[in-house]
Amino acid sequence: AQRAYRSLMRRLILRNSTDLLGCSDLANAYMYGNRPAAVIHNGTQLQRFRDARENGDVAADLQPAAVHLCTVGRVSAQKNPLFIVSVAEELLKLRQDFVLQTKCSLNWRGEGGNFHYERDGYTVNNDTRAAAVKKDVEDSLRRMQTDHIDSIIVHYVCKSFPVEETVGALEDLIKEGKIRTYGLSNSQPADLEEYKSVPHATDGAAVVQEFFSILSPFHGRDYFEVCKKYGTSFQTYGVLEEGFLTGPAFMEKTFAKTDIRSRIPWVEEEKKAGLKKAFELWKPLCEKYSCSYSNLVEAWALTQYDKMSLLVGMRKTANVADNAKCLDILLTPEEVVMMEETVKAIQVAVLDK
Repeated sequence: AQRAYRSLMRRLILRNSTDLLGCSDLANAYMYGNRPAAVIHNGTQLQRFRDARENGDVAADLQPAAVHLCTVGRVSAQKNPLFIVSVAEELLKLRQDFVLQTKCSLNWRGEGGNFHYERDGYTVNNDTRAAAVKKDVEDSLRRMQTDHIDSIIVHYVCKSFPVEETVGALEDLIKEGKIRTYGLSNSQPADLEEYKSVPHATDGAAVVQEFFSILSPFHGRDYFEVCKKYGTSFQTYGVLEEGFLTGPAFMEKTFAKTDIRSRIPWVEEEKKAGLKKAFELWKPLCEKYSCSYSNLVEAWALTQYDKMSLLVGMRKTANVADNAKCLDILLTPEEVVMMEETVKAIQVAVLDK
């Protein structure tokens, strides 16, 4: 099924694209084979395609109004090709029906900030100064062709620049109607306290986006009390542990050394054995609720905090439908306790990702 999906995606991309683009040479080779393709780095070079169309440098049949840039999946050689297809116009018609969230602070522009990492010859800096935050938002609005962002997340909290300056820029953007709320990620509870204490902040940070799962719950639990204090939503990523909590079959997979899944604890034999045992003990609950292991684990996460939001990857329509089932599962208090007790011996505090 996975091979058929990849084959279908390649055919759709090659048939509908006006230009073949990718996030790296490796991604291009994976997606397009020997077909010529340009490397585009997180949108920093996309303007040249827009300029070319406006200047009439692209053939007439390649410049319909509905042709736009889209992304597939996350940034990785296997999952994040960029390509031009006629879909954005339809999405814009539904803009009022969905919440649009993106991030700021990490940029590829080379305009200052703290060094964060290098990729494909580009230096990525973390910059939470006012000018950088506003530039990030303006760039996102332009690329996504929308007039506002519902939720903007400061990707990495940075101690090098005054939090008053960062919050001030975000509050300005709210007043201008360009964002509705803001939040922070890769942070600590003290950071939320600091964001909330800035004098000119209105409601302050409305959401924190942090790692949390039944196998690594400690950072989230450290955060919950502060979130409750301010009524802040907790948006968790990693609830399915890169797929390891989707079921026993996933644990039989092998991964390349460059894949982050090859270096997280659940590939170790001792922890793998403990997780397999947990699946055996959770199976009756899956039968009781007619759900998948993914649904069960997601339902457990939702019991941990009353303003919990799950950030879950979904690449197929079936994934969307399946993940939504977790909302219908009401675990009993005893079941919630039992589920965590089965994995306490293999829980970890910090993951190397």
